[in-house]
Amino acid sequence: MSETMSARTSRMFRRAAWPRRTADLRHVRTIGDLVECPGCGLFQRRPPLRAGELAACARCGQTLEWRRRTSPLQTPLAFCISSCALYLAALASSLMTLDVYGRERTVDLVTGPMELLHEGWGEAGILVGLVTVAAPAVVIGMMFAILYAASRRHMPDWAPHLLIWYEKMRPWSMIEVYVLGIFVAYTKLTDLAHVDVGPAVYLISALMLTMAATDSTLDTERIWQHRRVDAVTRQEDGERVMVSNVHIDDIPLPPVDHLVACQSCGLVGELGAPVSNLRCVGICPRCGHRVWRRAPDTLARTSALLMAAVIFYFPANLYPVMTFFKLGGGGGHTIIEGAIELWQDGMIPLSLLVFFASILVPMLKILSLSWMVTSTWRGSSFALVQRTRLFRVVDIIGRWSMIDVFMVSILVAVVRFNTLASVTANAGMVAFASVVVLTLFAAWSFDPRVMWDAAGLNGPSPDGVTSAAVRARRGRNAARTDRMEPRQA
Repeated sequence: MSETMSARTSRMFRRAAWPRRTADLRHVRTIGDLVECPGCGLFQRRPPLRAGELAACARCGQTLEWRRRTSPLQTPLAFCISSCALYLAALASSLMTLDVYGRERTVDLVTGPMELLHEGWGEAGILVGLVTVAAPAVVIGMMFAILYAASRRHMPDWAPHLLIWYEKMRPWSMIEVYVLGIFVAYTKLTDLAHVDVGPAVYLISALMLTMAATDSTLDTERIWQHRRVDAVTRQEDGERVMVSNVHIDDIPLPPVDHLVACQSCGLVGELGAPVSNLRCVGICPRCGHRVWRRAPDTLARTSALLMAAVIFYFPANLYPVMTFFKLGGGGGHTIIEGAIELWQDGMIPLSLLVFFASILVPMLKILSLSWMVTSTWRGSSFALVQRTRLFRVVDIIGRWSMIDVFMVSILVAVVRFNTLASVTANAGMVAFASVVVLTLFAAWSFDPRVMWDAAGLNGPSPDGVTSAAVRARRGRNAARTDRMEPRQA
């Protein structure tokens, strides 16, 4: 026991003395109130913001910070508690009840994924279960832990990683899209039999609002300000680096190609040499995340995902997504046939919604991202601001294409009356779900800043994005650093 305590004490002294051995350490500086726009890559001075004010990028207009009027912790905590209560109540409640010739069937939130698994469409069943049942629970639990960590005087070491994963997991919680899927399924069921909407529908609708309110009142920048910046960090190869902290108003503006921002917490650092776009810089001293100046292999990964999405897009629209039988009749329904059926039944707004979300949105996402990738490879500077704004739209609306997948999962669960009436899923539904997931990953893997890099508007780069862009525009349109002006939200 004494030897164990002695070894622990020795390790403690070595750790305490480790930062003081600075002879072999390189130095980097973190710069306060300097931010990089995630849309165009422009470094800007962040102005002090009052409650209700926001700061937008001076070049592309993207909102970089928004100071809420509400309490930074108590308000999101209240909405998070409400979300937890609504979620648990929705799990224990019925979604809807269908009455066909005196025979009733009641389903809940879990029935749809389970029926898809029983029919042999395990991939679609797991996907629906993850985004409608598992992801909301994980997101709500993460938010509780984040708010608890932010309330501490010193943020625990596990909190930064949890906040990073919350940002990654939140888009997979698709409760708001599932609500629209319920509405579409309800309109199709009213022609078949008597439908009673269960309490879970109202609970899920309320859950959609409380989760959105939690995100809108959460001020992540204030939470990151509670996190200390370590005095020592390390590079990718394990080399130790000493970190010093300065403010942008106290130093001259560093060369833009020496600056790098952590894409997880936003901390900006200055290195002693130009920063490569192709290699990991090291570990962020505030959040512990690996820091890249640009997303690695962004163009190659986005192109590969887009090509895979195009391959699935055609069978997703040509093959039926479900087969409907009623008293021995019926047949397969494709996505476009479902939209036409809603139009013929007088549900014109809902028909347009299904057509837009399930047919136009995936196609527009593929075309838009292909345009961005191609323009970047060519080093084009045409419509850069418009392309950046288009990317933000593509990133936001991508999840709404899941409406048809959710609608099929609900119909498969509730219409199970053997020869009287039944709905079964088909291969078209799996292909369509693949298109949605692939386009989501394609949008998340694309770094819009490389469009501005390729046009030569973010200063010189040691390696560049494409050699053609570097040769054509080296030394032109050097990047500048502007000061954002706050404005009312």
